[in-house]
Amino acid sequence: MAKSNKHITNINRLLENIKYNVLANFIYTDNKEIVITTNKVVTNLDLKVIENYIKNIDEVDMNNIINSRFLQSKSYLKILDILYFVEDTNLSITLDIVERILQSTHIFNDIVLTFYLCVIKASLKSNIAVVWIDIWNSQNSSKMKNLINK
Repeated sequence: MAKSNKHITNINRLLENIKYNVLANFIYTDNKEIVITTNKVVTNLDLKVIENYIKNIDEVDMNNIINSRFLQSKSYLKILDILYFVEDTNLSITLDIVERILQSTHIFNDIVLTFYLCVIKASLKSNIAVVWIDIWNSQNSSKMKNLINK
């Protein structure tokens, strides 16, 4: 918590130096993401200043940073009618298999998952699985609309 306050102070100092009235007011981090909220909508220049600061923090592994982006919403989708058992085996489908399929399918280009996938068997006697995915979506849901019924 002490480090997050230090980072907020440093980010605000940098934003003030470029004469903007945008201030960072909250920072959240875990092993997958860094979320910074501001008092106003940021511009590309504000975002670049924050991104440059983050890149210079020793604790941040830049190899794991995908990119910075403006606020997006989460969309929850489910994929139906997938075989629960891998064809000609007695092995159930795994998250790794589903992730590899999503990465190799062109309709999932530029789609960023927000959380782990969830694979469940449709019923005890069924050989069909349901896959739940959460994606980062644009505010107008355009990414999700491109996936529906595909």
